[in-house]
Amino acid sequence: MMELTLQQPFYKRLAMGDWLFAALIIAAAGYSFSLYGSAMDYYEQLILGGSAISIIALGWFWKSWRWFFPLAGAMSQLAIGLYQHDLARASESFGLKFLLSSQSSFMWMCTLFFLATAVYWGGLLSRSALLNRIGSGLTWSAAAFALAGLFTRWYESYLIAPDVGRIPVSNLYEVFILFCLITALMYLYYEAKFAARQLGAFVLLVISAAVGFILWYTFDRQAHQIQPLIPALQSWWMKIHVPANFVGYGAFALSAMLGVAQLLARRGILTDKLPKPEVIDEMMYKAISVGFLFFTIATILGAMWAADAWGGYWSWDPKETWALIVWLNYAAWLHVRLVKGWRGEPLAWWAVIGLLVTTFAFIGVNMFLSGLHSYGSL
Repeated sequence: MMELTLQQPFYKRLAMGDWLFAALIIAAAGYSFSLYGSAMDYYEQLILGGSAISIIALGWFWKSWRWFFPLAGAMSQLAIGLYQHDLARASESFGLKFLLSSQSSFMWMCTLFFLATAVYWGGLLSRSALLNRIGSGLTWSAAAFALAGLFTRWYESYLIAPDVGRIPVSNLYEVFILFCLITALMYLYYEAKFAARQLGAFVLLVISAAVGFILWYTFDRQAHQIQPLIPALQSWWMKIHVPANFVGYGAFALSAMLGVAQLLARRGILTDKLPKPEVIDEMMYKAISVGFLFFTIATILGAMWAADAWGGYWSWDPKETWALIVWLNYAAWLHVRLVKGWRGEPLAWWAVIGLLVTTFAFIGVNMFLSGLHSYGSL
């Protein structure tokens, strides 16, 4: 029966739910175009169409996406309705002030990720399937608030002024939220695929570390305030380059935490509570493969953006140089696994060390080095 199903044309394998989800996304994209199409240039219209196709494809591939994306969209639409075209209502409306404004959503995201981390660890140490399920539910909830908050922040930026409005992936505060969202969603996919909820205890640690940075950056530096884009970032390239980049960063962070779990399991620590090392190894390989693909795409897009903005594809700017180092690191990781047949502890250590390299490329370059990309410092 399975062979007969796989022999059918792809469109015949799609169920009614697949087509209904596609119709919903097409309707939403059409509605967005009717509202904002006149303000879009040709490239932005292509991005809208490409985004709709990607969302549909992801929903067909990953069933959970069918309810998650509409839920986040509905939450942001509710927030937009409560604003009534007036940004001042963020402090007047109960629903916005305590629940659905972008900043409230992000605070709920932070709280839920912290709770999920604690619950996952409780589930791991006590071998409680119930606690692990609750941890998974908390992670889904945090991700929903993160995505809804990003959508709402996008709208809020236009309420400030039309020339301030922009997609919320342009500063360190916003991309850290994007990092938490992407890392969590990637983990939730692999958690279900490999039936490995025990690993949430490890993956949520790196997300909680990012959440800690977000909270510090918010209250110490007031980084949550929406600021106009600097000229260097006023480009439609940002809309595709940054998300692709952070799929890579999220996947590499995920793989590093899986590497930590595998190293502990191979040393007899929590061995009876974790999946088999071979399962963790396969999850780590899948994550790095996806991350490498998207990081490669992001690097190519970045080179094209550089050519458009600065007249050259590559200038050996520190950010570009370290992006190349990250790319070479994971290219070598995949090479030794696929060609040389490496498995186990060496690759786990490599993945963990790779996170340090990636973190420096992500944050350290902006803190310690100067160059063409010196607009994202702390």
